[in-house]
Amino acid sequence: HVQLVESGGGSVQPGGSLRLSCAATVNSNNLNCMGWFRQAPGKEREGVASITRIHGGTAYADSVKGRFIISRDNTKNTWYLQMNILKPEDTAMYYCAAVVGCVTASWWRDRGQRKGPISWGQGTQVTVS
Repeated sequence: HVQLVESGGGSVQPGGSLRLSCAATVNSNNLNCMGWFRQAPGKEREGVASITRIHGGTAYADSVKGRFIISRDNTKNTWYLQMNILKPEDTAMYYCAAVVGCVTASWWRDRGQRKGPISWGQGTQVTVS
């Protein structure tokens, strides 16, 4: 059973930066597509960014494109979300997630683009104010 452990959340002023990390506690070679989601109070969970383990292909939600960068370190079974130029509307609980496989890097957009269930982290709060 894979466990995903996030770190790096916190509070920051608008325009600031934070970096989130997600570590898989077991060998993540079976998790080939990773990403980040977020959920603000009263809103549905939404995909933010994703990356493929082997080729490093990435995809971003329009709302964060140009401000957030997703990356991975396969040797550490860890992926990251560098968040820059943060806005109050970025305030949310952020969850890392991964699946066994995906058709494209945009695997979080619909079920047809991913293989297997999503493994979730416990969430880390990001507050921009």
